[in-house]
Amino acid sequence: MRILLVEDEAKVSGFVARGLMAERFAVDVIADGQAGLELATTYSYDLVILDLMLPKLDGTQVLRRLRSQNVNVPILILTARDAVADKVGNFEAGADDYLTKPFAFAELLARVKALLRRGPVSRSSVVRVGDLELDRLSQQVRRGGKRIDLTSKEYSLLEYLMSNAGRVLSRTMIIEHVWDQSFDGITNIVDVYVRHLRSKVDDPFEQKLIHTVRGVGYSIGQGAHS
Repeated sequence: MRILLVEDEAKVSGFVARGLMAERFAVDVIADGQAGLELATTYSYDLVILDLMLPKLDGTQVLRRLRSQNVNVPILILTARDAVADKVGNFEAGADDYLTKPFAFAELLARVKALLRRGPVSRSSVVRVGDLELDRLSQQVRRGGKRIDLTSKEYSLLEYLMSNAGRVLSRTMIIEHVWDQSFDGITNIVDVYVRHLRSKVDDPFEQKLIHTVRGVGYSIGQGAHS
């Protein structure tokens, strides 16, 4: 997986980059906001780690421009600013997580792994896959204009699948996101809930949207899978 680190303090960027590369991540390091914005909009990254106090273009401007261009890569803010107003403002601008300097690398790594598991997030209130529509504000699901009633766990599972449409999600990824904990040895709970979801979302309709990727997990989309 490839990470873009936008940080102008050489000691910090060196420390973070070495640690991430030791964990077998590919890391591109940039020291100014303008160059960081250009890279993030030109290449596909799995995660951006973004400092706020940057030359040429500050981190908040980079964040806002990325989100205005619908770049949905997860963004972790890394900064010395710890005021609540700063945190709230950057979360509202589209940040996914916020880590205040100084920090332990172990904490940074945990945040990085959590964001990578989640993957890119669609920030629209309404998510669509084919004729299936999920409204995050009302928490209503419709297919072909017909309302589908789901339990809270079925809804969470469907939202995670639809937010990552076209991406194959392993059972472990689904467990960690939807159940928010590790269910070692009982990942078949995912299979059970996928069956429940299919009975409501797919079975009454000709086109099937939820696909099993054998030996890996599940995906949602209009393409054919095994």
